[in-house]
Amino acid sequence: MRFRASLSAIACMTALAIAPAQAFDDSKYPDLRGVWMGTGGNKWPAPAPLTPEYQAIFEANLRDQAAGGHGDTPTVECLPPGMPRQMNVYEPMQIVITPEMVHLLIEHVKDSRRIYTDGRTWPSELEPMFQGYSIGQWLDEDGDGRFDTLAVETRGLKGPRTYDSTGIPMHKNNKTVVKERIYLSKTNPNILHNEITTIDDALTRPWTITKNYRRDPPRSQPYWWREAVCAENNPHVKIGGEVYMVSADGHLMPTRKDQPAPNLKYFAPAQQRSER
Repeated sequence: MRFRASLSAIACMTALAIAPAQAFDDSKYPDLRGVWMGTGGNKWPAPAPLTPEYQAIFEANLRDQAAGGHGDTPTVECLPPGMPRQMNVYEPMQIVITPEMVHLLIEHVKDSRRIYTDGRTWPSELEPMFQGYSIGQWLDEDGDGRFDTLAVETRGLKGPRTYDSTGIPMHKNNKTVVKERIYLSKTNPNILHNEITTIDDALTRPWTITKNYRRDPPRSQPYWWREAVCAENNPHVKIGGEVYMVSADGHLMPTRKDQPAPNLKYFAPAQQRSER
């Protein structure tokens, strides 16, 4: 009898262990399925409320770009754009909602994010990352019993980062905090709004802008998710603080008029190499 009782207990425990988890009720959340595209271009609106020091840095970036250079745009070297710049959504985005987190999956492979919505608090230590560490909370702002807004805060960022390709700078201390409110349009369910507020020591005040994303119409065939790898076929190379290009024939070339050549102290002159 004891043996049978033990078998029964083991069977019961095994059944509990393999019992399916409670189904996820996605009816409580907004319908964010599909393919989302960035709209309105990849620039941040001007003017930025920069401190005089960082306004001078920005103006130097613009002058360099006007002369044919790239200014301070770290993504030229294929570094991740980081937050909040990556929310320009350069490539198509998929949003996956689970009880523990919201995944923002973006074809530009370095831009995907995890937004934790499981009620966790901030860790005592954060390992800095370009996309940072994001904690979100679902809100029911119209009181209809369904969530309609995702409020997010992102900390733990590292640089270098800029807002966009014009080189609007962020403070080098990387103490940036980014807050977002993500919600569907009340009049068009295929438009997603993202109110982004950046708190950064290069700014004279918190800076709020709104990015909008458009849901692609349904296709006859399922969307084929691809990958966009910046380093693949990237002709730009940074040497000693200067950005150069690799030409089609494989030679280093300047990116602007009168750009100085890189220091070749570790290379023997071409004539000496040929004589060896």
